[in-house]
Amino acid sequence: MIETVQIGGAAPSQKSIPSVEEIGAKAANLAHVAALGIRVPPAFVLPVSLCGAIAGGDRQVQRDLMDALTGGIGFLEQTTGKRFGDRRRPLLVSVRSGAARSMPGMLSTVLNVGCTSAATRGLIRMTGNPRFAWDCRRRFLEDYGETVLGLKPALFASTLDDIVGEDCAESDRDLDCEALERVAEAYENVIAESAREADDDPMVQLAAAVQAVYASWAGDRARRYRSLEKLDYLPGTAVAIQAMVFGNRGAASGTGVAFSRNPSTGAREPMIDVLFDAQGEDVVSGRRTPETEAEFARAMPDLVAELHVILARLERAFADVQDVEFTIEDGSLWVLQTRAAKRTPRAALRIAVDLVREGLISESEASRRLEGLNFAAFAITRFAGQGEPIARGIGAAAGVAAGRAAFDSQAAERMAALGDSVVLMRPDISTSDIAGIALSTGIVTAAGGRTAHAALVARQKGKPCIVGCAELKVDAPARRSQLAGKPIEEGDWISLDGDSGEIFLGRRSVVVEQPEAELAEVTGWRERAESPQPV
Repeated sequence: MIETVQIGGAAPSQKSIPSVEEIGAKAANLAHVAALGIRVPPAFVLPVSLCGAIAGGDRQVQRDLMDALTGGIGFLEQTTGKRFGDRRRPLLVSVRSGAARSMPGMLSTVLNVGCTSAATRGLIRMTGNPRFAWDCRRRFLEDYGETVLGLKPALFASTLDDIVGEDCAESDRDLDCEALERVAEAYENVIAESAREADDDPMVQLAAAVQAVYASWAGDRARRYRSLEKLDYLPGTAVAIQAMVFGNRGAASGTGVAFSRNPSTGAREPMIDVLFDAQGEDVVSGRRTPETEAEFARAMPDLVAELHVILARLERAFADVQDVEFTIEDGSLWVLQTRAAKRTPRAALRIAVDLVREGLISESEASRRLEGLNFAAFAITRFAGQGEPIARGIGAAAGVAAGRAAFDSQAAERMAALGDSVVLMRPDISTSDIAGIALSTGIVTAAGGRTAHAALVARQKGKPCIVGCAELKVDAPARRSQLAGKPIEEGDWISLDGDSGEIFLGRRSVVVEQPEAELAEVTGWRERAESPQPV
């Protein structure tokens, strides 16, 4: 028998929340958020201990899994008043990973599970919004095809591009309901032509999605990340099955990511990215450039104010800077997850000092959080002298860097092996580029936002990063790009400023400064900790 943990509905008290080792940090944090009375979609969680058994093909576990899923779906149905796969009021769910330590974007997620043919018609009946229903259906088929059936993303991307072109649209966001229905049908054909099948039974879909998410623990991307971050000791991931809330229901809906403080500089101000009429992966994948808080505030000022209150509450509750994923459905704000924010070393120093000053953490705790970072890592870098940038993007990770242009991770690895500094330049960047990110001195992307998973990884590793540079065009197979119309060949020198978002041609000189005031405080903590205490 498999015991699941329920979140939402009759939320558990904080004392009864299982440990991160049992249900992963994502689920444990979500249970904590629910216990604070903050609105979260209900969920049930399969434990970390199942990961090895599922991967090993244990038949008894497979049988027990179906019983656990049936019971969990019953809980979600009772809590939401919807039915899984229903023709009139369908429940759709997301299947999300979550290890005991954060691994942003390295494990799989499948959204809109249960969006069968019948459920698609049910969404139309329930909402009166056929565009939304067909958007959910095509998103499900793409997610399921890639994650569960192992099909290449390019198959779906080229199919979508063909229909966007046929309709003379700029992107999939401009497609109407009839066109999205054609996209869904075309995706079904892509899957059928691969001799695979997206089963139309919602429980079969769910079981397959759960097993695929567990299996992603052993994927190359996840293993490489654990090796780089010294997380090889972790035994596996939990899997959370959560009721969908929909950011793609129209103009009064959206999805976003918010940091309670700036994770690049440590400044005591929230950093918020949002995409309207979109789902969560649209933001964190890095494939689209989101709107900033200013646009969010113009469109939905009350929700921005509500989000600020939530960020402050979560920061106090967890005594650390939080990275919060949220969804807006028809004007209602839902928190999907929260976690300690990945931050640059420079931000880590300022945040630690500020949290001590604010009384949220002790000096000893602040010192612990800075362990493993030497004083050189806290340096503030800038370019010497004045220069004229060739292009600008959005600064996503602070600092400056100069290196030879590389247009994919393989080129970055090759150049780094020769001892060269490398700037990785990509149309967009995903967590599959983890090797290139790790070896580069800086990253520039044409699309994406400050809160994408890859930007998080860049900050964690202290790599200056610029995203959303619309003037960048990359042709990786041809090993060349254009920056503001000027050709850039592989190996050309590029300089970037992750604070201002400015990009320069050539190699610029770097000036290094130390944050003396903050470092003096850290030295004082350590001296007081080491000095004998009066009896």
